[in-house]
Formats: sequence, C-alpha cells, structure tokens
Amino acid sequence: MHKTNSIIMHAPKMSIFETAANLELWPKILPHYRYIRYLERSPNRNVVVMAARRSGIPIKWTSEVTVDRDRVEIHFQHLKAFTKGMHVVWTFDEKPDGVLVTILHDLNFRVKILAPLADKIIGDFFIGNIANKTLRCMKSYLEGRTNRVII
Repeated sequence: MHKTNSIIMHAPKMSIFETAANLELWPKILPHYRYIRYLERSPNRNVVVMAARRSGIPIKWTSEVTVDRDRVEIHFQHLKAFTKGMHVVWTFDEKPDGVLVTILHDLNFRVKILAPLADKIIGDFFIGNIANKTLRCMKSYLEGRTNRVII
C-alpha cells in the first residue's frame, strides 16, 4: 500500500515543520485527534500512542516518531496492530505558490492475501480521510496565525 496526501500551505516552512513535529499540539488544533500519549520521549525520537476518529469511529496506533531537523522530515514507524510496519514520512517542499506538505504512507501488509482489502479499508477509508483532515486543519491553524494582524 502506498498513499500520498498533500496540500499547499501559506506559512513559513520551518513554522509548518515545527508545528507538525509538536505532537502535543495536535489534539488542540486537530479536532479529529483524541489524544497523543508519550511512552518514550527524547528531543528527536519518541514513542507515542496516537488516537483519532474517522467519522466517529475511534482508532489508535503506536508509532516511533523521529524528527529529522537536518532533512526537515518527520518519520513515523507504526509498531503495533493492523498497521505494524507502516512507514509514514512528512516532507516540506518550498514551491512558488507556498510550501507543499506531503504525507507518504507505505505498508507491506503482513497477510498478503488480505492486502487488497487492507488497501481499501486502511488506506482509503482511514488513512486518506484522517491524513487529509490533518493537513487541512493544520493549514487552517498555520495560515490563521500567519495572516493575523497584531496591533
């Protein structure tokens, strides 16, 4: 399974990156996220339990998160359950019309015979929906902060 979700954001690249890397902020700015709990914490590598809702359906997963400030990327490696082994990468590319924020999901589903079903359910139904909401909500949050007039 390979899924790509992306959006153009109009805010400074490093502001977008630091907001995306600040997982504690996610449940405050992303209404579909229920919580993020840290199991291990360090400056650039964490293990977290992430919980969201897809159309009212609660889901959660455990990920190792690596923040690569040199490459300006965020990597998530899913550690448990149906998405175990999934690798997720956030990238941030400056373009003439803004910053292209892309989330790439790659998963070689462990039970090969169920892979087509997993692609539809995990990939299209859950990941597509949640990743697009995450990008739209983060864009709204960042652009609202960037375009705010301070007197």
